Amino acid sequence: MMLTPLQLFKNLSDETRLTMVLLLRQAEELCVCELAAILTLPQPKISRHLAMLRASGLLLDRREGKWVYYRLSPHMPAWAAGIIEQAYLSQREQVSNLAKRAAADGRTVCR
Repeated sequence: MMLTPLQLFKNLSDETRLTMVLLLRQAEELCVCELAAILTLPQPKISRHLAMLRASGLLLDRREGKWVYYRLSPHMPAWAAGIIEQAYLSQREQVSNLAKRAAADGRTVCR
């Protein structure tokens, strides 16, 4: 499936999906449970958003035991990667603080 600008912006127009993409840009790879903990959202909701992002070609996943890890796809179009990079650069501090607060609260440990 060829990603179009409209599809990209529809995916990133949701605050949860945008935040997940920016967190993945920063961390390179995160487990569903880590994303749920950082965003303080239920795992099924996170999984639905991740499925949408994966279906659009923005994410890749891999299974390791009972955990599923996600990362940004290196196969996404360069223009889409550039938009994500610019969004990340403009929100880098907020994304970093969000992840740090979750780690400090002990919320990022998968069980």
